[in-house]
Amino acid sequence: MSTPSDSAVPSSTASTVPSPTPSGDPLVREQDHLTRSRAALRSMREDVQSLDIRDVTANWVNAEVLSRQIDDRIKALADLSHTPLFFGRLDYLHAPGAEQAEGAQGERFYIGRRHVHDAGGDPMVIDWRAPVSQPFYRASRKDPMDVALRRRFGYTGGDLTAYEDEHLSDPAEAAATSKLLQREIERPRVGPMRDIVATIQPEQDEIVRSGLGGTVCVQGGPGTGKTAVGLHRVAYLLYAHRDRLARTGTLVIGPNASFLHYIEQVLPALGELEVRQATVDDLVAHVEVRGTDEAPAAVVKGDARMAEVLRRAVRAHVTPPTEPVVVVRGSRRWRVPAYELADIVRELLERDIRYGAAREALPQRIAHAVLVQMERSGEAPDDRVQDAVARNPAVKAAVKAIWPPVDPAKLVLRLLSDAEYLAVHAAGVLTDEEQETIRWAKPVRSVKSAKWSAADAVLIDEATDLVQRTHSLGHVVLDEAQDLSPMQYRAVGRRCTTGSATVLGDLAQGTTPWATRSWEEALAHLGKPEAVVEELTAGFRVPTDVIAYASRLLPHIAPGLAPVASVRENPGFFEVRAASSTGEVVAACEELLAHEGSVGLIAADARVPVLAAALAEAGLPYLAPGEETTLAARLTLVPASLAKGLEYDYVVLDEPEAVVSGEPDERTGLRRLYVALTRAVSGLIVTHADALPAQLTE
Repeated sequence: MSTPSDSAVPSSTASTVPSPTPSGDPLVREQDHLTRSRAALRSMREDVQSLDIRDVTANWVNAEVLSRQIDDRIKALADLSHTPLFFGRLDYLHAPGAEQAEGAQGERFYIGRRHVHDAGGDPMVIDWRAPVSQPFYRASRKDPMDVALRRRFGYTGGDLTAYEDEHLSDPAEAAATSKLLQREIERPRVGPMRDIVATIQPEQDEIVRSGLGGTVCVQGGPGTGKTAVGLHRVAYLLYAHRDRLARTGTLVIGPNASFLHYIEQVLPALGELEVRQATVDDLVAHVEVRGTDEAPAAVVKGDARMAEVLRRAVRAHVTPPTEPVVVVRGSRRWRVPAYELADIVRELLERDIRYGAAREALPQRIAHAVLVQMERSGEAPDDRVQDAVARNPAVKAAVKAIWPPVDPAKLVLRLLSDAEYLAVHAAGVLTDEEQETIRWAKPVRSVKSAKWSAADAVLIDEATDLVQRTHSLGHVVLDEAQDLSPMQYRAVGRRCTTGSATVLGDLAQGTTPWATRSWEEALAHLGKPEAVVEELTAGFRVPTDVIAYASRLLPHIAPGLAPVASVRENPGFFEVRAASSTGEVVAACEELLAHEGSVGLIAADARVPVLAAALAEAGLPYLAPGEETTLAARLTLVPASLAKGLEYDYVVLDEPEAVVSGEPDERTGLRRLYVALTRAVSGLIVTHADALPAQLTE
C-alpha cells in the first residue's frame, strides 16, 4: 500500500456546488469532493421538493400516487450524517466499455451508497451497484479489470480521515492486506446492523450480483456475512430490475421481531424503502396464535406429509352428482343429466387446480352444457346468456351440493379434533401414533375459541392455498432458514412461486427439533430444487480465538461441515472464567463496558430473571433484544433463544451448560451454545460455576 500524490479532482460541478479548493494534501482534496458531493445531493433533494404536480395530475388518485412517489424519492435522497457519500475511488486506465456508457479515457469514479450528479448531469458519486463499480469489489492483482488505482477511504462519522491506495499493476501492493478494510470490519458497533457496502468481498459480491431469475442458497457460518449478503442482493436486484420488482414486490423474512428490528435500517441506508419485512408467523397469521405444541406434535405438524393429508381433506368435500340439473328459462326447460355433470366434475378434479378456482369454474361449465343444448335447438345464445344461466338458482344449488365452499381454519380444526375424520384422510400417510400425537386432547367448539399453535397456523395457510392461490412476489429473502420445518418452507415457497429467492442459513445453527438436515431437502420443500448452493467459509466478524473455540462443537452438531476460517488479523479478546456468583458475571459486563462498543450478556432463558435482578441490584442498566443500543445504553441482556442473528462487540456468555440443558435434546442444546458463542465481534468472556460441556473441553 502507498499514499501517492494525487491529481486534482475534476472541476465539472453544479452551479450551486462550491468550487474545488486547491490543496497539496490529497485528503483535503478528497474531503472537498465530499463536501461538493453533499451539496449536489442537497440540490437534487431540493429539486424534488420543489416539484409542483398540480398541473400534471388528472385526478386526486393520480395526485396521491405521484405525491407518495415524490415523498419516497425525497427520503431516498437523504444524506446520512454518520457515513460519507462515498467510501472508495476507482481510476480506470481506459474508458469503460460501451455497455457502461459513462466516462472517458482515464475516468475517475467515486463509489458510494447512491448516485449523485451535478447540475449538468455529470456523476460525482456512482452507485455501488452500477456495472462500472464492480471492479471496486472484484479487481485483483491477477485480474485488475482495467483499474489503475483503487482507493479506500477511512472515516469517522461522516468525515474522511484517511485513505489507502492499491496500484493493481504492482504485485507487491496489490497483494497487501488493506488496513482500512480490516478497521472497517472490526469497527465497534452501537445501534442496528449497518450495511457492509464498503467491505463486500469478491466471493460475496458474486452472490450479491447474481441474476434475478435464479434462486441462491448461501450456507455460511457465523461472521461470514450471509445476512448482509442477502440484504445487499435485494438492494442490487432493485437497482438492476426496479420496474419489474416494483410490480411484483420483495420481502425479507427473518426468524423473529428482534432480528428484523436489528436489520431494518440496512436497506433504507442504501436508499431502498419499499422492501417489506416479516417473520414466517406474520405470513401465516390467519388465526390468533395463543397455544404451543410439545416438540413431538410440532415435528409431525411441520412434516411435509401433512400437505397430503390436507389435500385429501379439501378434495373430499367434492360430492359426485347423482341428480340432473334442470334450468328453467321462460317456457323452456333445459336438463343436464347426472352423468354429464359427473364428467364435468371428474375433468375439473383431474386438472388438479385450486379448489376455489374449480368451484368458480363449475357453474360456467354447467351453463356451457346448457348453451350447447340451446344451440342444437336453433337458438343463438351469447356470453350474457351463459352468465345468466350460471347464476340460475338451480345451478347455484347444484354447485353448493357438489362443490361446497371450504373454510380452511374449520377444516384444520376438524382434522385436529375429530379422530375419525383425521384417520380417514391420514390413512397410509401418518401412523396411528402420529395421529394421536397431533390430535387435541379436548374438543374445541369454534375457530375463535381454539388455542392455535404456530404450527397450526402454517397448516391453515397450506389449506388456504389449496382453496385459493397465494399471491407470489418477485423476490423473497429467507434468513436463518435452517430452523424452518418442511411445512414452513412450503409456506415461504408459495410466496415466490413465480419469483426467485435468496436462502440464507447455517446448518450448524439449527436449533429447532425440525431443523433441516440438508439444503437440498430444504430447497425441495421450498419448491426451488434447482437453486445454486454457495458456501461462505471466510469469517470477517468473529475473532480467530473465539471461532476456534466454538468450532470444537462442530463435529457433534454438524459433522462434515467446514469450520469458519477467520480472516481477521486481530485475534480478539477471549477468556473462559470461573464465576461462583452472579456478582462476578455482572463484574465481567462492567469490565467489557469499559471498552468502546456494544456488550451482550447471553444466558439460558431460565437464567435471565436471575441475571436481570443482579444487574438491577448493581445499578447497571440494560436493554432487551430488539431495543436499540445507544452510546448511553450499550448492554443488552439476551436470552439464548433470541441470540441468533444478533451481534455485539463484546459478549459475556453465562453458564454454557445451562444453555445446553435448557433444550429438549443435547444436539439442539449444543447448537444453541454454538450460536451464543459466536455473537462477539471483538471479545468474549465465558463465565461458569458448573462444569463446562464435555464437547468444549475435548
